Amino acid sequence: MKIHSFNEWDRLREIIVGTATNANWPSDDPVFARESEKTTWKETPVPSGPVPRWIIDETNEDLQGLVDILEQADVLVRRPTDINFQESGGMYNYCPRDRILIAGDTVVDVAMMYPCRDQEIHAMEWFINNDHKFLTMPRDGSMICDAANICRMDDKWLFLESPSGNRAAAEWLAQQFPDISIYGCNFYSGVHIDSTIVPLRDGVVMVNGSRINSNNIPRCFLNWEIIIVNDVVAQEFYQYPYASKWIGLNTLSIDPQTVIVDAAQTEIIKELERRKFTVIPHTLRHSRTLGGGFHCVTLDTWREND
Repeated sequence: MKIHSFNEWDRLREIIVGTATNANWPSDDPVFARESEKTTWKETPVPSGPVPRWIIDETNEDLQGLVDILEQADVLVRRPTDINFQESGGMYNYCPRDRILIAGDTVVDVAMMYPCRDQEIHAMEWFINNDHKFLTMPRDGSMICDAANICRMDDKWLFLESPSGNRAAAEWLAQQFPDISIYGCNFYSGVHIDSTIVPLRDGVVMVNGSRINSNNIPRCFLNWEIIIVNDVVAQEFYQYPYASKWIGLNTLSIDPQTVIVDAAQTEIIKELERRKFTVIPHTLRHSRTLGGGFHCVTLDTWREND
């Protein structure tokens, strides 16, 4: 298995696509419980326990549709090994992007915010035991890092400081990868960066207009073409929105010209097509319920650069 991925847009060759099988809302993780108390959504309670079977089934149908799209584009797709998170008290294999950071030819096992999500590494043991460089972030309590807090742009990274990623983790990564410039940013109170900053190719980035403006846009985007999205179509959800409507900004690039976009985001699709992108529309019906769009539910392990 080849590990070679430096950014979010080079030609995709190999990828891991998540699964919703045995998805579960943790009930015994003290950090999950503590963070749940901070939710700004007050209309319904934060869910706990097994995700309803019909949501799992519909999500797996949509994920298989994503697999079909990728395989038609000659991308090799791998899937996590099933774990019964409903018995183990874990969460899910839906978002492999959160669990593992690919840094060029190195795999980084990060220290995730929710301790119960550490077990997700076992769903990819076939991957981590392969013959490649592997680093484990210390789990001593001072470092917190979901891999989805990081946006990779070759020798530049953006690191979102949030409840799921702190400065100690960013400093540790800077020590491990001295050839990469890591830019810290903090745009909003939520977690993960890929509903806020979406590089589509070298020199073109799509940003969340409700969080990014001319005063706070990272300086690494100087001279880039910036696509500002001021609103998205809010997808429906079941009982509780684990992701905001801005999950509609979450996309996956197959190559510098081709991007998979939520089919409901017609204005985004029109804008990208106007800029000569080839857009492949697809739907993840439960992206808000489970908290993950196309970038979240994938982990690109090999992108081919010229």
